[in-house]
Formats: sequence, structure tokens, C-alpha cells
Amino acid sequence: MTQGSRPSRGNQRPQGSGNGRGAAGNGRGATGNDRGAAGNGRGGSGAGRPGSNPRQGSERGGESSSGSWSNSRGGEATSGSWSKTHGGPKQGKKPGTTGAKKYNGPKAFGKERFGQNLGPVKPANPNPNRPTQRERAAAAHSDLEGVRLQKVMANAGVASRRVCEEMILAARVEVNGSLVTELGIRIDPEKDSVHVDGMRLQLNEDMKYYVFNKPRYVVSTMEDPEGRKCISDFIRKQSQTRLFHVGRLDYATEGLLILTNDGEMANRLSHPSYEVPKTYLVQVRGPLPTGIGAQMKKGIKLEDGWASVDSFRLIDSTPGHVLVEVVLHSGRNRIVRRLFDEVGHPVTRLVRVQVGPIRLGDQKQGTIRPLGNQEVGHLLSLVGM
Repeated sequence: MTQGSRPSRGNQRPQGSGNGRGAAGNGRGATGNDRGAAGNGRGGSGAGRPGSNPRQGSERGGESSSGSWSNSRGGEATSGSWSKTHGGPKQGKKPGTTGAKKYNGPKAFGKERFGQNLGPVKPANPNPNRPTQRERAAAAHSDLEGVRLQKVMANAGVASRRVCEEMILAARVEVNGSLVTELGIRIDPEKDSVHVDGMRLQLNEDMKYYVFNKPRYVVSTMEDPEGRKCISDFIRKQSQTRLFHVGRLDYATEGLLILTNDGEMANRLSHPSYEVPKTYLVQVRGPLPTGIGAQMKKGIKLEDGWASVDSFRLIDSTPGHVLVEVVLHSGRNRIVRRLFDEVGHPVTRLVRVQVGPIRLGDQKQGTIRPLGNQEVGHLLSLVGM
């Protein structure tokens, strides 16, 4: 190269230390278009961003304060010493599971207080021996008789009539299992079934649904020949309607009971073929040996056969006491207590905090509240109605 001549680009890769842009002060690489591999200001030996995540290692607070009862379902708690401080670990989607269908636009029953965070509707477990209500809906919709679909939806509290029309045009509404995408269709609310975003609408205003937070030492019946407190002692305005309790809790167990006059839904929620999950918080004396959870998941032989839990999770541990969350779908008598008795850790306190998608939340013991339309819709869809 003669003196004063221009240095060549593209024949050699700049040799740099990683702190400047090329070794010869040229910030471009071999071709004149790329940054130099070793001479880039963000490159190899120095000035780049650190490889570790500065947030790595941080965790969400999941343990409750000592001596308090925490609920793993987003801070739900009963009265007394139950703590809301435990939010529980963030639940991610399980590998291999397909996401539920997403619907755009306004949410059905979007202004309701209860049922806002139940997630997508979960369909019932397939059961060919028990026909669904869609299959039993014999009356087809008519264009000449009945009530306009959008009016029925609006009367059920889904949304305004105009928004309901938008939902129909957006292919979010089914009548008797058939998708409806045109306006003007008429239905019979007493015979036809309507689903919005996969969620069943209860069009029968005579059907009532409630959540009762049963206190300890209350009998799960409407009457008791021994004179003990029972469910009817806590029902006031609802006493005019004959209600069924879905399942039951033993005398010393607290927590969630669903009350309804919908006999078919009550039977399906209690039927083992639908495998409705129930969540309990269990307090036992500690410490709890390692492997108890795996043993309960695998199965434990009881006097009436094998039994297992769907999930087992340690919530809190204090000297002498351990709080565990278990989820199971079995409805056998005193099943939770018998499982813990079998592994040598008798239950000292037991509270049911969830049935299917319905959560106890911060509802006080001894109180009753009506289910929201979204909660009712999720329950009906869960059991194939």
C-alpha cells in the first residue's frame, strides 16, 4: 500500500478488544455492512449486556405469616384466622394442553360482581350414557313463533340488546348446539338452550343457586331430629324455596356448600362420572414426613377400596402444625379425613374452599349468597347441561 492510499474494506476482519468499534477505528466489519465481531461496542469481551437476568431468582411471596391459615386460591379466606396474604404460585398452562377458544368483544355478564375470574368454560367429561340437555332439546327454533334471540339474551342479563346482536353476528352464540350467525331468529326460552362463548344461559327464572359457608358443628341437612343446628337455621329469605344441598360436609367440617332447587344439576354435580373437583384446606399436626403427597397421589387402600388425590400441595408450616391443600373429585364419605388417618396424621381442621369453578372467597361463615350468572353458566357447562 502506497502512502496516502485509502485502506481496503472487506479483506480483513477488524482486530479489536471489545471496547471500541473496529481496531483501526473503523466501526464496520469485513464487508463494510456488519459490525465487527470483536470490535463491536456490544461485543464479545466486555461491554455487552450481562448474560444473566437481573430479576432472576426473585420469587412471588407464597408463604403466609406464621400461625395464619392461608388459601391457595388467590387469597380467598373464611372468617377467623384465615389469612389473605397467601396468593399461591402462579399457575402456568400445562404442557401439551390446548388453550380454550378466545372470544373477542364484550364479555357476557361483564358487569356482574361474582364470576369475573373463572376463566374459559370447561366442558363436561364425555359420558355417552347420560344425554346432555342439548341432545334432549327436542323443539327447534322457529322463525315465526317465540322470542327474538337477542331479546332473550338481554333479558337474561348478558348485555344490552345491541351488544347481544353483535355477539350473534360474531358467531359467539349457539342455540340447541347449533351456531347462530344471523339476526332475526326466534326461540322458545322454555324449551331451547342457549350458549354464549360456550357458557350456558339459565333462562328459567324459577331456578335458584346459592353458596353457603357452613360453620363447624352444623349438620348438612335441612332438618335434624337431634335438634342440632342445620342448614335451614341459616336460611331466611331463601326458605320459601325448597333447596337441595349438593353433596354434604360432615359435622366438624367447614366450608362451601352449593344449595339449589335445580335437582338435575345437583344430581350431576354429585355424580362421580362428571369428576367435579373439590378443593380442601387441611390442617394436621406436623412435621409431615417427605413422600406423603406422592403416596396420596399414587393411591391409598381404605376399607372401601383405593382412593387418591388429584393434587397435594404444602401451603404453610409452623411448629406443630402443617397446612395442606388437596384437590380430589371423589365424593365418598369422610374421604379426606380417612386418607390422612391412614397415613398417621389425623385432621385437626378441614375446610372446603372450592367446588368446580365456584370459590368460597372471603364469604363469612354462616352466610349465604346467590351465585352470579357466570358462575351458574360455568357449573351447567361443567356437567353437560
